[in-house]
Amino acid sequence: MAEPKAKYDRQLRIWGEHGQAALEKATICLLNCGPTGSETLKNLVLGGVGSITVIDGSKVEPGDLGNNFMVDESCVGQSKAKCVCTFLQELNDAVKAKFIEEYPEALIGSNPSFFSQFTIVVATQLAEDSMIKLDKICREANVLLIFARSYGLTGFVRISVKEHAVIESKPDHFLDDLRLNNPWPELKRFAETIDLNVTDPVAHKHIPYVVILVKIVEEWTKAHSGALPSTWDEKKQFKELLKAGMVAMDEDNYKEAIEASFKVFASRGINSDLLRIMHDSCSEVESNSSDFWVMVAALKEFIVNEGGEEAPLEGSIPDMTSSTELYVSLQKIYQAKAEADFLAIQQRVKSILKRIGRDPDSISKEMIKSFCKNARKLKICRYRPIEDEFNNPSVAELQKHLTDEEYSVAMGFYILLRAVDRFAANYNSFPGQFEGEMDEDISRLKTAVVGLLSDLGCNGTTVTEDLINEMCRFGASELHAVAAFIGGIASQEVIKLITKQFVPMVGTFIFNGIDQRSQLLVL
Repeated sequence: MAEPKAKYDRQLRIWGEHGQAALEKATICLLNCGPTGSETLKNLVLGGVGSITVIDGSKVEPGDLGNNFMVDESCVGQSKAKCVCTFLQELNDAVKAKFIEEYPEALIGSNPSFFSQFTIVVATQLAEDSMIKLDKICREANVLLIFARSYGLTGFVRISVKEHAVIESKPDHFLDDLRLNNPWPELKRFAETIDLNVTDPVAHKHIPYVVILVKIVEEWTKAHSGALPSTWDEKKQFKELLKAGMVAMDEDNYKEAIEASFKVFASRGINSDLLRIMHDSCSEVESNSSDFWVMVAALKEFIVNEGGEEAPLEGSIPDMTSSTELYVSLQKIYQAKAEADFLAIQQRVKSILKRIGRDPDSISKEMIKSFCKNARKLKICRYRPIEDEFNNPSVAELQKHLTDEEYSVAMGFYILLRAVDRFAANYNSFPGQFEGEMDEDISRLKTAVVGLLSDLGCNGTTVTEDLINEMCRFGASELHAVAAFIGGIASQEVIKLITKQFVPMVGTFIFNGIDQRSQLLVL
């Protein structure tokens, strides 16, 4: 394991060994290996996924040499899937790679069960009808699916799965779980053993700020009928109480307490996001419920019983000014509480599993421990079926985005990316693809846009002529710079889905290369 650790050292710092293990078990299917698909897969191969299967029935043409770095002159006339697969294998020989020389559209129609063998399918450059068919296939087989497409100076990425549960959401900003305004008995008793009025100046400046705040909170609540500071004036008074406790200007521990006082003002109990998950109908578990929902059911029971209306404690404390002895003692108190909470939830998980007729040990200790540590940050992502979004989008959102200066270009590209598929279905080519037909294609595309918007219930609204002209000028080309960007976004989302870390995008990601902007549309 030493060699893989060295090879993947930088990314292991982001998603850990368990995240890397998930990647190394993943089997990925790529549909179409033009520049967008090749760039997506390149990032995943370098990241160390388990295996890749490339599906493409086309041959390498001279035009491919200008936008796909995975092929060269020697590849012209050969299977594109074979050439790209060979190149990607050279990037990381630990990844198993194979190719199938067949057009994805034909495979989707003739052998839908083929896709059930994969962890995730990455479908690039598919037309609307093939997207809808593939989405149904992957949903039925519970296979993760992500669509990506680049088209001239625009492109999109769209995830489609029934439900994706994230335990390690890793938000950028989240309050430390210190329970300063709701300490448990052991933390209270520890705080009571420390005298804030100690005469030794060295001892006074090395009292951890956690202890200072716990004691001052207790003093405040006794004087205010159990209520925490809530108004601006009360919060100012609370900080004055802290300042009054300082005996010297160089007491960093008291400065830290004043800076961290906002943690005291936070609401006690369960946050709204976690409450929504706990009240979800899926938390009423059955024999076929996922491990995630079994643990949520255990969490609900824990909060009502052992938790005292709080989630399990995370168990870690930040660095702070303190004597080594006090810091280590405080650390042990937090760790002991976290371990006790974990054991209580583990027992409840086993009890629930037994009750629904499953092996009580089927959910690993490591998974339950991770769930407890991240219980306050759980996320659930659900995605509408592609067909549902295409046929029944939110008309209010569509009209709002089309008329909103901030979103109108992104929304315009979203409509145009669908309209060009209608155009291609009618005329067997994309607008602007052949010379000499530009003016006629602009008129035809405009008609397709009006018809699409009418079908979506947006009569009277349209896309600007400038955007329609640009879309025709693109001529369905895949520009390498845009394909690389779209491929980077797609591979990033694939890694989130496979590792179940970080929160994947919900909605359709639209890249606007004209203005260099990216936006997410939820329709």
